[in-house]
Amino acid sequence: MISKDTKSNLFLVILSYKVDLEKVNSFRSAHLEFLQNCYDKNLFIVSGPKVPRNGGIILTRFDSKYMLRALLEKDPFAINDLADYEIIEFEPTKWSSLFEGVLFD
Repeated sequence: MISKDTKSNLFLVILSYKVDLEKVNSFRSAHLEFLQNCYDKNLFIVSGPKVPRNGGIILTRFDSKYMLRALLEKDPFAINDLADYEIIEFEPTKWSSLFEGVLFD
């Protein structure tokens, strides 16, 4: 986590499926295992499928976009070319007090 004196950028990852859901579902368990491993290491903040289910969203904080991209390349959805990944980096300037535990130590 970061101190209130240090700004840290967050990343919004938008996955867009490139194949039908049947093929996506065949790799879903492996993808969920990948996600859980990232949560176990406190790398991801929140994630879930888009509605309608044509992809997903991951919110994370990482040292760099390069390092995040390297991690995402290990996702079974990426390994099997099932989804495109758009990574949007942003600098938080306003947040709810409910979110401070995510942003600050």
